[in-house]
Amino acid sequence: MISMEDLRQGVGKSLPEINEIENEDLRIQVVEAWAFALSQTEFTRIEQIRGSGGPNTPSLKDGTQAEHLRGVARIAHGIADGLEKVHGDIGLDRDLLWACALCHDVGKPFEFSPRNQERWQNDIGASGYPAIRHSVYGVHVALTVGLPEAVAHAAGAHSAEGELIKRSLENTLVHDADRAYWQAMERADQLEEDVG
Repeated sequence: MISMEDLRQGVGKSLPEINEIENEDLRIQVVEAWAFALSQTEFTRIEQIRGSGGPNTPSLKDGTQAEHLRGVARIAHGIADGLEKVHGDIGLDRDLLWACALCHDVGKPFEFSPRNQERWQNDIGASGYPAIRHSVYGVHVALTVGLPEAVAHAAGAHSAEGELIKRSLENTLVHDADRAYWQAMERADQLEEDVG
């Protein structure tokens, strides 16, 4: 069994953008969120999780969830850079944007867990399929490790579930960056045709 410290070190290697977060407490909480999420599954590194939007959607031809998270974080900051070059300060918290982008899919280890996938598929009538989507489980992870509510909001509302609420500024950028990432990778022919 891998230790929490080993999980934390792996997260730091998987997501070097964590070092862009200036607030030390927030940076530590982002690492802790991913280490905790991984510890609840058979995954020990973010790179072991398929690079796809969902368990039954096409995967990246070359890349994992780590590359997806890093890409979304960079795209969100690129959007912010463009807006601020034109409009000046728009009230964005850059540390929070890094944390929201890097943690938007923190629930994916749970949803993508082969154990959970097998269990849910064997008896869909018992708890549904999936029983809990990564967005909802991500809220649990974020709040469990003490991340700010704004990061839990991004985990929970970056995807379809967020269509029912008003997203925060940071989450709006993450949501749009996430969609742009998958759409661009599809258009660039970077997704597998077969659903894994």
